[in-house]
Amino acid sequence: IILNNIELCELLVKDVYLHFDASHDFQHIERVRENARKISAEEGDVRSDIIELAVLLHDVSDVKYSGQEGKKKENDILNQISLSSSDRQWIVDIIESVSFSGGQEKTASTLEAKIVRDADRLDAIGAVGIARTFAFGGAKGRKLYDWTEVPRTNMTESQYRHEKTSSVTHFYEKLLLLKELMVTETGKKLALQRHEFMLAFIDQLKIETSE
Repeated sequence: IILNNIELCELLVKDVYLHFDASHDFQHIERVRENARKISAEEGDVRSDIIELAVLLHDVSDVKYSGQEGKKKENDILNQISLSSSDRQWIVDIIESVSFSGGQEKTASTLEAKIVRDADRLDAIGAVGIARTFAFGGAKGRKLYDWTEVPRTNMTESQYRHEKTSSVTHFYEKLLLLKELMVTETGKKLALQRHEFMLAFIDQLKIETSE
C-alpha cells in the first residue's frame, strides 16, 4: 500500500498523541482539522495540504509533554514525507506560530498559518475548551478553582508553562483572551458563541461554589 503524504503523516503522529492526555490527544487534532476546513472554505484560496500537515504535526513537540525545549519531533516525521524544502520550512514556520506561549506567540505571516492558529484556538474555547482545560488540570494535579488567585498578565513563557495555577485561573490567563486574538474573519465569528458559553459557565460555577 502506498500512502500519500497526509495519510503517512497521520499514521506517524497517531503514535505520538497516544501518549498525551485527553486535552491533546488525536481527537483534538481531528477537531482542529475540521475547524481548519471550515475556516479555509470561507477565507479564500489556500494550500490545504500544507494546512493539514501543519495541523497533524502542531503538537507533537509540545513541551508540556516532551519536557524538552528545542527538540523538534516534527522534523523526524517530516524527514519521512516527500516534500520540497520550501514546503517543509513552511510547515515548520506554521507550527512555530501556533502556540500561545503565555502571550509570547510568533507572528502568523501566511493565510495558512492564520487558519491553523485560529483552528487550534477554537478548540481551546467553548464547551470543548472547558473539557480540555479540566482534563489537563486533572492530569497535572491542579485545583479546579481558586477564587483568591490573581490571574497573571505579562507572563514570560517559562512562568506560563511552569507556575501551577487552578484550572479556572487558566480561563482568565488564556481562554477568555482568545476571542480577541483570532486573526481570520471566520475564526472571529466562530469564536463568539464559544466565548459567551465560557462566560456563562464561569458565572454558574461561581454560583455553585459560593459560600
